[in-house]
Amino acid sequence: MLKKVFSFLLPAIVLCCQYSTAQQSLPTTLALSETDSVYGYVQPPSKHLDGRLIAIPVTFIAYGAASLKLGDLKKLNTHMNNEIFLESRHKPLHFDNYLQYAPAAMVYGLNLAGVKGKNNFIDRTMIYGISNAILGATVMTTKHFTHEWRPDGSNQMSFPSGHTATAFAAAEFMRREYQDKSVWYGVAGYAMAATTGYMRMYNNRHWFGDVVAGAGVGILSTDLAYFLYPKMKRIFTGIRDNGATVVTPTYQDGAVGLSLVHMFK
Repeated sequence: MLKKVFSFLLPAIVLCCQYSTAQQSLPTTLALSETDSVYGYVQPPSKHLDGRLIAIPVTFIAYGAASLKLGDLKKLNTHMNNEIFLESRHKPLHFDNYLQYAPAAMVYGLNLAGVKGKNNFIDRTMIYGISNAILGATVMTTKHFTHEWRPDGSNQMSFPSGHTATAFAAAEFMRREYQDKSVWYGVAGYAMAATTGYMRMYNNRHWFGDVVAGAGVGILSTDLAYFLYPKMKRIFTGIRDNGATVVTPTYQDGAVGLSLVHMFK
């Protein structure tokens, strides 16, 4: 019974918390006139990362870190492991290796089906790539620093859960791309991410604290990517507040060059 309650409760809690911040997201978009069809729109960079936006993933990460040392939280890790795996030993199911990527795959699938998200192909791919670069560096560095044993004793690479981080990064990516369309896209993404986290415990590969921290790392990585990418794009495309200057490489009849277009306000 506990397994069933947990598998439904976690995605519901995460989703409700995330939806409460959806209306507090970064500022609205800046149109680029003629260049819109090629480059999509660019979100005006915010000078500061909204603390309300990162409160939830930071709390998740803090909980996971605390579970490495605090006795009561370590006991909860053990209790969850007993309930989910030890009391009903079973063969591992490996579909979590694929489910972790499902929300991101759905973003591209929906776009192919004509359900357009917030960004064009290049922009969303860059954002997702930045998100995965952040979470990959964070997860691997932390694993090597903490040396936490996995529940199955296979190695000391347990904290945090990389699969869960990847899944929640993809879920937040899906929510951010489609939050203006419907909340149910976020529901679907976070349900898949929560299931991935649950399966990591079901397969005896991670403690509960590993999964919670992984969720926090994944969400925060994507939120950071959405915060950083407009700034990076401004630098590389030359967009300024007093107009839009776009510099792009060109190739024609064997000649390589640069094309510069400036849109005056």
